[in-house]
Amino acid sequence: MTMRKAETTPDQRPKRNSLLICLLATLFFSCTQPALYDQYQPIENAVWEKNKEYYFSFQVSDISVPYDVTLEIRNNNLYPFQDLWVFYSEEQPIGPLKRDTLQCMLADNRGKWHGKGISLFQSSFPLRKRYTFSHTGQYTFSIRQGMRNDSLPGIQEIGMRVIQSP
Repeated sequence: MTMRKAETTPDQRPKRNSLLICLLATLFFSCTQPALYDQYQPIENAVWEKNKEYYFSFQVSDISVPYDVTLEIRNNNLYPFQDLWVFYSEEQPIGPLKRDTLQCMLADNRGKWHGKGISLFQSSFPLRKRYTFSHTGQYTFSIRQGMRNDSLPGIQEIGMRVIQSP
């Protein structure tokens, strides 16, 4: 007696392929480390006023591992400059306020945007690399633009991302 191999019909192939793609996607996305914090704030009318400061607060409960903290900028084609200077502060649960300045290069010398996108460009700039937070508790970063212009057109959103360092 010979056993026949079950054949798939043309109707079953797309279902089987879809199931395989879903399983592979689940495996791929389950292997990535979720962010401790990942938030964006819209800039009203896509014009960042000089006196407008944005705050990002998050809880740190594990101080034994290092983190990468990045500033996220989303700009459009109306942004008139190659770079963006920002002033940022880090308020810790315990300890002094830390302040620093960052130059964000958004375009090259020819005006080609560095960020990913077509009409809205996403760029990431490191604030801290492999940073070990000193204390558990709430941390707050404040960001304000440090350009000479009172208002900057073309900046649509700013954000902050905190992930465990690889």
